[in-house]
Amino acid sequence: MTVSRNCLVEFVTDPRTYGVPMANALVRPPGPLLADGIVSYIERRPVDVVLARAQWAAYVAALESAGWNAVEIAPADDCPDAVFVEDALVVKNGLAVVTRPGAEARRAELETAEAAVRALGYTVARIEEPGTLDGGDVLTVGGTTYVGTGGRTNSEGARQLGRLLGTTVVEVPVAGVLHLKTAVTALPDGTIVGHLPPAVPFPAFQPVPEESGAHVVVLDERRVLIAADCPRSAELFASLGYDPFVVEIGEFQKLEGCVTCLSVLL
Repeated sequence: MTVSRNCLVEFVTDPRTYGVPMANALVRPPGPLLADGIVSYIERRPVDVVLARAQWAAYVAALESAGWNAVEIAPADDCPDAVFVEDALVVKNGLAVVTRPGAEARRAELETAEAAVRALGYTVARIEEPGTLDGGDVLTVGGTTYVGTGGRTNSEGARQLGRLLGTTVVEVPVAGVLHLKTAVTALPDGTIVGHLPPAVPFPAFQPVPEESGAHVVVLDERRVLIAADCPRSAELFASLGYDPFVVEIGEFQKLEGCVTCLSVLL
């Protein structure tokens, strides 16, 4: 694992482990059925698929401008939520764990996601029945993997993930939000950020002033990707010494998506 000296968040894969390249970002363009995506905890609103595609393209451009090589997973046009690739895979140290989403309708997304990581040279493992696991419920900080359970992910899925990754797993109860990373994510130094107090006592917690400010993608030890609708959170991150990359993802937020959902950083 290659990290900065003071960085606790594992955001790149060590290429020496399995000979796979660094700095790839798996993405998948939104399909024609995007507007039919699953909505669980917010009121459904109309989704402009054309605008969503433009926002997705800008999101990918932001990743590439930060040094990540965007690798597109094959389209899954029959799967409305397939653009949210984070839920299909958990990747660490050259091992790609293919998840088993809690929403059965999303399991059709897995075949093409698995093919993509195999093509990149990753070793593949799978979450097996009766375990369920959404990648959006998985947050790794240092040697600890926090897994949100009680919603799309169950305790058996969390147990299997810990065994496959060889990490300590801490289950975090999730209620009222779609995924753990709907509620909290982590800054490059390992500080957990969230809009509301967390369900477990994380070692370090930084409250943010807007709900979507709880969602960050760590691009490197200094830069973080965040949504455009949390300007006060962007100012907070800047005051902490980080460089916010701001992207507009409003059409995906209508489907309970956030910046973490749209990519898997390898």
